[in-house]
Amino acid sequence: MSSKSLDYENLNENVKKCQYAVRGSYTFELLNFRKKGRRYVWIIFTNVGNPHALGQKPLTFPRQVVALCQAPFLLDDPNVGLVFPADAIARAKHYLSMTSGGLGAYSDSRGLPGIRKEVAEFIERRDGYPSDPELIFLTGGASIGVMQILNTIIRGAHDGILVPVPQYPLYSATISLLGGSLVPYYLEETANWGLDIGNLRQSVTQARSQGITISVLNVALAYLVYLCICDKVLMNMGPPISKEVQLVSFHTVSKGYWGECGQRGGYFEMTNISPQTVEEIYKVSSISLSPNVSGQIFMGLMVSPPKPGDISYERYVRESKGILESLRRRARIMTDGFNSCRNVVCNFTEGAMYSFPQIRLPPKAIEAAKSAGKVADVFYCLKLLEATGISTVPGSGFGQKEGVFHLRTTILPAAEDMPAIMASFKKFNDEFMEQYEDKGGYSRM
Repeated sequence: MSSKSLDYENLNENVKKCQYAVRGSYTFELLNFRKKGRRYVWIIFTNVGNPHALGQKPLTFPRQVVALCQAPFLLDDPNVGLVFPADAIARAKHYLSMTSGGLGAYSDSRGLPGIRKEVAEFIERRDGYPSDPELIFLTGGASIGVMQILNTIIRGAHDGILVPVPQYPLYSATISLLGGSLVPYYLEETANWGLDIGNLRQSVTQARSQGITISVLNVALAYLVYLCICDKVLMNMGPPISKEVQLVSFHTVSKGYWGECGQRGGYFEMTNISPQTVEEIYKVSSISLSPNVSGQIFMGLMVSPPKPGDISYERYVRESKGILESLRRRARIMTDGFNSCRNVVCNFTEGAMYSFPQIRLPPKAIEAAKSAGKVADVFYCLKLLEATGISTVPGSGFGQKEGVFHLRTTILPAAEDMPAIMASFKKFNDEFMEQYEDKGGYSRM
């Protein structure tokens, strides 16, 4: 064995076991595909939820405020009011006053106190229950917050994290990296991905029989960046549950009509967590010194946008509604497009920016994939990429029931491009099914 620490055989085994489907081995396949010279005028990167990369325009007001914060000397220019609206100027001064030296200076490891207070006020307005800024930590996107919490919780392989399947690969990758045990429970696709209590109980029972302690029920971790409602649901249940159940909920500026993925702004709020544990989580956060300060300001702007009567209010509402309405239209076009295809079935996209259609692969296609050394849905997605330039993610990277296959794609391509993209997919899928289909049966739910 080599004595060099960074030689492959000496690496941490948890790192080597870690898989991240969205940017993992399939992405390397895509890069290899491009290196071989098989280029297209465009490759449609629908594999990552990256709105601005696919043409979504940023909201004007937050960009104006952060621009002024990044270049505060503009505030001293007598003509600044000719370029920036008065409310953006005032808000930039407001956020700069919270810092100890502008955006280039570290903040508290939990984030700027003033912005944490704004987040708490937002949660109280949304849920109707008070929120404590001291229990809110700002983070470099929701993913960092999830990793910090899991890092605090997982002690070893005997700690199990219940994760809904299909799941976001962040959870499985982080659990693997930290040496914990992922305990999957399968959502019911025929019930619009609803919770199957029986399967959940079965997963818990099986894990406990293997000596695994269930540490987290990953409902609060999953998709709260789209639907931040768990806090309100918990509080509405009343005592003793509302006083005893521990909850950590997350939010981010990366998704929805903000789509500011590259800004890395997020937060998590803790409910019914002991002061001693909060101190330990603070310690974990402190290792990273400080969340991105500009990302914190984006979060402050998201939870405290322009109000009625503000100069920028009407434009902000118009831009926000326009993006949301466009997302709904694109979701409908994509869902209807998939459901019009041979051996494809897809639930309507609600509350997120992804579709997860099931592909009923013929046995001959599954055998062809096996001969090529590929998982069947990876085989399908690579064939799709080669034929159309559409880059998706195989469903196996998110987890799925045995013998059932999916792909994941975003609904983010521009609305005017969506019909052509779906027509291209349909043509490929029809030809694929024609090549491999027989009467011998299919993978199915």
